[in-house]
Amino acid sequence: MSATTRRTILGLAATLLSCAAIAQGIDLSQGGPIEVTSVDGIEWRQQDQVVIARGEARATRGGVTVEADRLLARYRPRGGEAASAPRPPSESPAGGGEIWRLEAEGNVVVTSATDRAEGDRAVYDMDQAVMVMTGGNLRLVSTDNTLTARDSIEYWAQRRMAVARGNAVVVTNDGRRVRADTLVAYFVENAAPGATAGAARTPRAQPAATGLPGQPPGEQSSIERVEAYGNVDIRTAEEVVRGDRGVYNPNSGLARLLGNVRITRGDNTLTGQEAIVNMKTGVARLVSAPGARVQGLVVPQQGQPTPGPQPSPQPEAPR
Repeated sequence: MSATTRRTILGLAATLLSCAAIAQGIDLSQGGPIEVTSVDGIEWRQQDQVVIARGEARATRGGVTVEADRLLARYRPRGGEAASAPRPPSESPAGGGEIWRLEAEGNVVVTSATDRAEGDRAVYDMDQAVMVMTGGNLRLVSTDNTLTARDSIEYWAQRRMAVARGNAVVVTNDGRRVRADTLVAYFVENAAPGATAGAARTPRAQPAATGLPGQPPGEQSSIERVEAYGNVDIRTAEEVVRGDRGVYNPNSGLARLLGNVRITRGDNTLTGQEAIVNMKTGVARLVSAPGARVQGLVVPQQGQPTPGPQPSPQPEAPR
């Protein structure tokens, strides 16, 4: 990679609007320069207004790093300047331009101080501060939870929200698991020393050793709430609870399921419209809706010997 090309990329990125706020989570929209490196070189296509980096490509802005086999940065004129406006031959593609879209392909890994996302392909929209990951082995890891999906994972940086679609599963580090067609997870930053009262609302903070590799102390991300839609499945050590939709709070360990709820424990089942599951204790409770009755099927244990008359002791043989 030539020094000229490197300066071109940095110059383009530096024209993005700066922001004094510190980026939290996976947020590439905060402004400031983007440093791009690669093994197989960087290509600048002026007519297409795109810059392409290939071979172990890496883009870094602030505390967020995007790694992939191929990176593609699309830029546009800033402030309404015409794309065809003449520029001196020596002028960089920045020229008052701004990157509005970053695309990553092949072995994509996106990391920040608090989160890590993995997939085959990622598209980051700078205007909306939204990243959409697709492909196989989709995964979003925070301090104490892992979110996976089959079809896609969306990450909304400004809202601190992730949407997992298609056989979506969230698993806590202690093994609690919630599965649904679609999961919507809301994240919070654990309070760091000297943090404001608003940031200190997270009930607990994990030790730094349990966070992501290289994560600084006090900067940890956890899921505050999970909303589940479609074929919700919650499993405890002894029970399986299913419903149409639900809400799960990882901090309290409580989950509320609604609609066609079924609690199964071995051969025994309970059905109703609402259930409360304590995933820390493994206790599930069916709640009756107004004007409705809960139903249950209790199957006696099979294969247990039935107590019967015991044989009388035989008299001892005479000696």
